[in-house]
Amino acid sequence: MEGSAQKRLRIDKWLWQARFFKTRSLAAKQVGAGHVRVNGNRVSKPAHAVGPGDVLTFAQARRVRVVRIEALGDRRGPAPEAQTLYTDLAGDRDDPPANPSYEGKGRPTGRERRKFDLSRRTMPD
Repeated sequence: MEGSAQKRLRIDKWLWQARFFKTRSLAAKQVGAGHVRVNGNRVSKPAHAVGPGDVLTFAQARRVRVVRIEALGDRRGPAPEAQTLYTDLAGDRDDPPANPSYEGKGRPTGRERRKFDLSRRTMPD
Protein backbone atom coordinates (compact mmCIF):
# COMPACT_ATOMS: atom_id res chain seq x y z
CA MET A 1 0.00 0.00 0.00
CA GLU A 2 2.94 2.35 0.63
CA GLY A 3 4.01 2.06 -3.02
CA SER A 4 0.74 3.57 -4.20
CA ALA A 5 0.98 6.56 -1.82
CA GLN A 6 2.61 9.58 -3.40
CA LYS A 7 5.86 10.51 -1.66
CA ARG A 8 5.95 14.04 -0.24
CA LEU A 9 8.66 16.25 1.31
CA ARG A 10 8.68 19.41 3.42
CA ILE A 11 8.84 22.51 1.21
CA ASP A 12 11.74 24.09 3.11
CA LYS A 13 13.77 20.90 2.82
CA TRP A 14 13.05 20.58 -0.93
CA LEU A 15 14.01 24.22 -1.62
CA TRP A 16 17.27 23.65 0.26
CA GLN A 17 18.02 20.36 -1.53
CA ALA A 18 17.31 21.95 -4.92
CA ARG A 19 19.86 24.66 -4.00
CA PHE A 20 17.51 27.63 -4.20
CA PHE A 21 18.56 28.66 -0.69
CA LYS A 22 21.94 28.28 0.97
CA THR A 23 20.54 27.00 4.26
CA ARG A 24 17.38 25.25 5.26
CA SER A 25 16.64 27.96 7.82
CA LEU A 26 16.69 30.63 5.07
CA ALA A 27 14.23 28.54 3.07
CA ALA A 28 12.03 28.17 6.16
CA LYS A 29 12.10 31.96 6.74
CA GLN A 30 10.97 32.66 3.16
CA VAL A 31 8.15 30.13 3.44
CA GLY A 32 7.17 31.33 6.92
CA ALA A 33 6.99 34.93 5.70
CA GLY A 34 4.51 33.88 3.01
CA HIS A 35 6.83 34.55 0.07
CA VAL A 36 6.34 31.12 -1.53
CA ARG A 37 3.31 29.89 -3.44
CA VAL A 38 2.46 26.27 -4.20
CA ASN A 39 0.11 25.81 -7.17
CA GLY A 40 -0.90 29.47 -6.85
CA ASN A 41 -1.75 29.29 -3.13
CA ARG A 42 0.35 31.13 -0.57
CA VAL A 43 2.06 28.84 1.92
CA SER A 44 3.12 30.06 5.35
CA LYS A 45 4.28 26.84 7.03
CA PRO A 46 7.71 25.35 6.27
CA ALA A 47 6.30 21.88 6.98
CA HIS A 48 3.90 22.08 4.01
CA ALA A 49 4.31 18.88 1.98
CA VAL A 50 5.13 19.09 -1.72
CA GLY A 51 5.62 16.43 -4.32
CA PRO A 52 6.28 15.90 -8.03
CA GLY A 53 4.00 17.97 -10.23
CA ASP A 54 3.60 20.87 -7.79
CA VAL A 55 4.44 24.34 -9.15
CA LEU A 56 6.35 26.70 -6.85
CA THR A 57 6.53 30.47 -7.27
CA PHE A 58 8.96 32.54 -5.22
CA ALA A 59 11.30 35.51 -5.47
CA GLN A 60 15.03 34.95 -5.61
CA ALA A 61 17.68 37.59 -6.25
CA ARG A 62 15.49 40.23 -7.91
CA ARG A 63 13.67 37.75 -10.09
CA VAL A 64 10.57 35.62 -9.72
CA ARG A 65 11.22 31.91 -10.05
CA VAL A 66 8.48 29.56 -11.28
CA VAL A 67 9.50 25.91 -11.08
CA ARG A 68 7.71 22.59 -11.35
CA ILE A 69 8.93 19.84 -9.03
CA GLU A 70 10.02 16.82 -11.06
CA ALA A 71 11.54 14.69 -8.30
CA LEU A 72 12.26 14.62 -4.59
CA GLY A 73 15.91 14.46 -3.63
CA ASP A 74 17.51 12.16 -1.10
CA ARG A 75 20.25 14.63 -0.24
CA ARG A 76 21.63 18.08 -1.01
CA GLY A 77 23.97 17.08 -3.78
CA PRO A 78 26.00 19.00 -6.33
CA ALA A 79 24.34 21.60 -8.56
CA PRO A 80 23.93 19.33 -11.64
CA GLU A 81 22.13 16.78 -9.48
CA ALA A 82 19.94 19.50 -7.92
CA GLN A 83 18.93 20.82 -11.36
CA THR A 84 17.33 17.45 -12.18
CA LEU A 85 14.83 17.97 -9.35
CA TYR A 86 12.89 20.73 -11.12
CA THR A 87 11.93 22.33 -14.43
CA ASP A 88 12.19 26.10 -14.71
CA LEU A 89 8.89 27.34 -16.17
CA ALA A 90 9.87 31.01 -16.29
CA GLY A 91 12.36 30.27 -19.04
CA ASP A 92 15.68 31.98 -19.54
CA ARG A 93 14.85 35.62 -19.15
CA ASP A 94 17.54 38.16 -19.70
CA ASP A 95 18.66 39.86 -16.54
CA PRO A 96 17.52 43.46 -16.26
CA PRO A 97 20.01 45.89 -17.75
CA ALA A 98 22.53 47.36 -15.38
CA ASN A 99 22.13 50.96 -14.29
CA PRO A 100 23.63 53.37 -16.80
CA SER A 101 26.94 54.72 -15.67
CA TYR A 102 28.79 57.94 -16.35
CA GLU A 103 30.90 57.35 -19.40
CA GLY A 104 33.41 60.02 -18.61
CA LYS A 105 36.63 59.52 -16.77
CA GLY A 106 35.57 60.18 -13.22
CA ARG A 107 34.63 63.54 -11.78
CA PRO A 108 34.37 66.36 -14.36
CA THR A 109 36.83 69.23 -14.21
CA GLY A 110 35.76 72.83 -13.76
CA ARG A 111 36.19 73.48 -17.48
CA GLU A 112 33.97 70.49 -18.35
CA ARG A 113 31.28 71.62 -15.88
CA ARG A 114 31.22 75.16 -17.31
CA LYS A 115 31.03 73.77 -20.82
CA PHE A 116 28.14 71.52 -19.78
CA ASP A 117 26.32 74.39 -18.05
CA LEU A 118 26.68 76.59 -21.13
CA SER A 119 25.33 73.85 -23.37
CA ARG A 120 22.20 73.55 -21.18
CA ARG A 121 21.38 77.21 -21.34
CA THR A 122 19.06 78.26 -24.10
CA MET A 123 18.51 81.74 -25.38
CA PRO A 124 14.89 82.85 -25.26
CA ASP A 125 13.45 83.70 -28.66
